[in-house]
Amino acid sequence: MADVARSAGVSVATVSHVLNGTRPVSPGTRRAVLDAVDVLGYTPNTLARSLVTARTRSIGLAVSAISNPYFTEILQGVETAALEAGYGLLLADPHDDPRQERKVAQLLHERRVDGMIVAPSAQPGELVDYLGRHAVPTVFLDRLIDPPGTGDETAAAAATGAPFFDQVCAESAEPTARLVAHLAGLGHHRVGLIAGLAGLSTTRERVTGYLDGLAAAGLAHDDRLLVSGNSESAGAERATTALLALPDPPTALVTANNAMTLGALRALRRHGRSVPGDLALCCFDDFPWADLFSPRLTAIAQPSRELGARAVRLLLERLAEPNRPSRTVRLPCAFVHRTSCGCPEEPERPEAAAHPASAALSEIPPEPPSEKGTAS
Repeated sequence: MADVARSAGVSVATVSHVLNGTRPVSPGTRRAVLDAVDVLGYTPNTLARSLVTARTRSIGLAVSAISNPYFTEILQGVETAALEAGYGLLLADPHDDPRQERKVAQLLHERRVDGMIVAPSAQPGELVDYLGRHAVPTVFLDRLIDPPGTGDETAAAAATGAPFFDQVCAESAEPTARLVAHLAGLGHHRVGLIAGLAGLSTTRERVTGYLDGLAAAGLAHDDRLLVSGNSESAGAERATTALLALPDPPTALVTANNAMTLGALRALRRHGRSVPGDLALCCFDDFPWADLFSPRLTAIAQPSRELGARAVRLLLERLAEPNRPSRTVRLPCAFVHRTSCGCPEEPERPEAAAHPASAALSEIPPEPPSEKGTAS
């Protein structure tokens, strides 16, 4: 910085203000400093800066199943928002293992990330205990710790006086109920659900939505039609096979995530069942090639990139105001109406967006995301 200052004919403090944006500088002086930076090939020493500021301008992101298109799009949202704010990203995959996620959190913390964005496992106790004891600013993503701001998982944070954690997710219960209502409206009386991994908030909420949808449609709940696919393709394949083996199998099926949709389709093909001829299918989670299947998949599309971006914004707000009350933000989903549910093909609308998540066919009216505050 001293070399840059001499070349530009300004003080070291002025160079710092130009590079860090900490004080207004005249356009001419700013141009002189940036020209000197370019000529000399200067790059800021992030490690040296972090020793002075106690900030590394880095965010740790811990999500499992990074290869899943849903989490890939979340990652893109996180990365874009972080870079726009001048933050780097350290990425880790805890593999939905409670012990592994605690180790991942410790490793990221040891690298002095300013905060973390984490999609917790079904048993996040050790993770939350570590984050709470070390007062690590954290946003829980997609999967919520239950209930937010209270309960066993946040007891450690409360005991240490650390602020509660912020959380962001997509709505799950109402969209699942809408899928059930849609299938019931098509005349189906036996609607099955392949649910996700037990212990995840997304699983609980989608099961709740399924039951609410049945009740609203006046359909009886048959315990045999609610099966677990453990949030994975192989589990859903086994679950679908079990449903087909029932004396009175379902005539319609809802799958609770995209991986389980693929497993269900694989099982149906292996057993010679057609969609929607033999069994109507609706799925939670849309993905870019869902409309290339035959039939095209009717799905709930989550705002995955916006989830990632909102998580970054929540974390940056937490870093700026460490003691503010925590927030839980829920974003609305979109119903993407295609043909796997048994509805006829509709003509393409030229004005429809290319990506299903913003398709004009959404039956869910736009609404602002809800934010629920809890005392810190």
